[in-house]
Amino acid sequence: MPNTKEIKKRIKSVEDTHKITNAMYLIASTKLKKAKSDFDHTRPYFNALRAEIKRMFRVSSDVDSNYFYPVERMSADKTAYIALIITADKGLAGAYNQNVIKQALKLIDEYPTIKLYVVGEYGRHYFKEHNIKIEQSFLYTAQNPNMHRAREIADILLEEFNKYPFAKLFVMYTDLESGMVGETKFNRILPFHRAQFTDTQDEKKVVPNLTYYPSLADVLEYTVKSYVTGYIYSALIDSFCCEQEARMMAMSSANDNAKKILNELQMQYNQVRQAQITQEITEISAGAKARLRKEER
Repeated sequence: MPNTKEIKKRIKSVEDTHKITNAMYLIASTKLKKAKSDFDHTRPYFNALRAEIKRMFRVSSDVDSNYFYPVERMSADKTAYIALIITADKGLAGAYNQNVIKQALKLIDEYPTIKLYVVGEYGRHYFKEHNIKIEQSFLYTAQNPNMHRAREIADILLEEFNKYPFAKLFVMYTDLESGMVGETKFNRILPFHRAQFTDTQDEKKVVPNLTYYPSLADVLEYTVKSYVTGYIYSALIDSFCCEQEARMMAMSSANDNAKKILNELQMQYNQVRQAQITQEITEISAGAKARLRKEER
């Protein structure tokens, strides 16, 4: 059994660890609130973009764009697959990164020729260690998701998408479900289906007499680029929020474990200290009795 000095040293070590995990919990909580606030401030803009695309289709239902199907775009043997995989820069976030990697490996098995673009150092290191080719990684984006970085990523992905007559662009990110549980999602964002921007109620609405310059197709293409940027920004923010939520849960669990260990160590310390005191009293008592017997003789 360890002595009191060793137990006190262990208690000090656990207390220091508890301070670190508690600080990480508070930092993650602050980052989570800020990220949600930033995204809420930009949401109305992208809702307006979506509404504008819907209005364009009401003005002209036959407008053509490289970013929308028709069905003749679909050709499995000629399709180029492009995917943006969003992971974190750091660990200590529970199963957050592992869940994304697990889904990414399934994606690679299904589409062996897929071109991977990776956000986050965790994903970049994993693919590098396992000799999985990635086209490009985006440094610091996972810890600093903002509109500027989302626009840079969107420009690169759209440039790659437009190189191929048959292409599909996917985004894999983690969405915060029910305010607590993060779910890894894998969504195709390009090409769009027109049904995503039309509904039966649109047919009953009065179409304003609008004229688009230089042309409806040009305005639609520019608007769709902004919409894709917004989608990627949303995915970055969602993933960042899930990362912080997962880190908060992991640090909360670590704090609970630290408190449990401290209670056990304190109890063990008290038992060892009590045993030492009992032993000291026994030794003093035995010495006193031996001295009395010696004096009596």
